[in-house]
Amino acid sequence: MMEQAVEQVQRKRYASYKDSGFEWIGEIPEHWQTKKNKYLFEEINIRSRTGTEDLLSVSQYTGVTKKADNIEDGDLITNAESLEGYKKVAEGDLVSNIMLAWKGSLGFSDHDGIVSPSYSVYRLINNFNSTFFHYLFRTEMFKAEFKRNSTGVIESRLRLYTDDFFSISSFYPPKEEQDRIATFLDEKTNQIDKAIAQKQRLIELLNERRQIVIHNAVTRGLNSNAPMKDSGVEWIGEIPEHWEVKEIRRTVKMITSNVDKHSTPLEDKVKLCNYVDVYKSDFITDTLDFMEATASDDEIRKFKIKTNDVLLTKDSEDWLDIGVPSKVMYEEENLICGYHLAILRPFDFIYGGFLHRVLESPSVSTQFSVKANGITRYGLSHNAILSTHIPIPPYKEQIKISEHTEINIKKIKEAIEIHESEIEKLEEFKRSLINSTVTGKIKV
Repeated sequence: MMEQAVEQVQRKRYASYKDSGFEWIGEIPEHWQTKKNKYLFEEINIRSRTGTEDLLSVSQYTGVTKKADNIEDGDLITNAESLEGYKKVAEGDLVSNIMLAWKGSLGFSDHDGIVSPSYSVYRLINNFNSTFFHYLFRTEMFKAEFKRNSTGVIESRLRLYTDDFFSISSFYPPKEEQDRIATFLDEKTNQIDKAIAQKQRLIELLNERRQIVIHNAVTRGLNSNAPMKDSGVEWIGEIPEHWEVKEIRRTVKMITSNVDKHSTPLEDKVKLCNYVDVYKSDFITDTLDFMEATASDDEIRKFKIKTNDVLLTKDSEDWLDIGVPSKVMYEEENLICGYHLAILRPFDFIYGGFLHRVLESPSVSTQFSVKANGITRYGLSHNAILSTHIPIPPYKEQIKISEHTEINIKKIKEAIEIHESEIEKLEEFKRSLINSTVTGKIKV
């Protein structure tokens, strides 16, 4: 429980408060001060002559880190000569991504190094505690103020330049109190982060358990004493003696959709079941918020999805995201399948619920991964899907396996949701604790 993850904070308030003079700040403790950042920081613009120092990066999630520890897509630079002229950063400096500071992409560095010239680097003028200001600047109230003071008309072009940053006022207690607050928050947030990490690990174990449940059910059945035989497929292994193994092409009719998200005036309005609907949902139900688009009469006839269909993701930028199935639980006349998806319509001897889970099992998903092609974008060809082998029990046994599997998956899902809810509460408690402490709402 959350109460076991962190000690209860004694909610003491300061003896007296005063108006900060800024509506967005409100009241602060009587003895705290407020000054514009231009009186607290100086801009640092020292350039590297060699580009051989550690390359640093800053994000809203991790603060300032070494690039080798946190490589972002398209952001890795391997040519040292290209780093000449990068800005030097000393331990304790504030690094700000001017394009994303309003999202919290700034923080004080624990490392010496260099950053892109598009970043801003600042240093505290006085002997203040940088950790206190690190927590302060990453609160929601300061992110909102960074956004209000950024230059630009639309969000994608907002920039927090040095003059913008210097125009913002910060509030702070005396140095000794800054130290106490920083130490307190380091200790408490570390406790909370450990509790979150433990729950995330439990979720990982539950997801592993989910895969084991599915794999065992769809490759071995429910009778642990059933005689077994070699399936003849390396990834599947042994299966019950009375089961068969077939290529997917012999179990379903496959239809690959080419319906895009564009709307055309002369076409009929439709609901479009898109990639994200399949990727994020175990089941396609009427509770999903489908995109509205248009399609021709021929496309509607061809790509209308039906109850018991299984939809499959076939293209993605990440090879782990291909071959993800979702079972269709309902149908309506204008609900059709969108682009980058395949409709697998089971033949009479295949139960849709069993097909859904067998496609999700490691015995099949591994085959999809091996057959995927591409370098920066991965995909499953028509033949790659159809030539994949799956184990096939008798139809009635498929139904029993499916029902048994769904009961166990539901239990695991409920356990995961409990841990996710607890993580959410811990994250919220952490944000609230930081905000209350650095704004003087509670006294350390």
